[in-house]
Amino acid sequence: MRVLRKNYSFVITKGIDNYYIASVPELPGVFTQAKELGDIFPRVKEAIEVYLETLESDRDIIFDEVKFIGVNQVEVEVEVG
Repeated sequence: MRVLRKNYSFVITKGIDNYYIASVPELPGVFTQAKELGDIFPRVKEAIEVYLETLESDRDIIFDEVKFIGVNQVEVEVEVG
């Protein structure tokens, strides 16, 4: 058995309930949350590992196909009220 290593980028947001939410853009559907910011890092690592373990036969594809490019912002203006 060989071991594959890869770094995954993840995005952290803070919800209206004050929980931190992490998502992994390279792995659709991989999300986790934590009440404390420091708790999000081990949880996102665990979420990624569980996801990859469930895709055993497709693991090489996961490591090669999707690449995280970055996060950006755009300003929008809307009329309210």
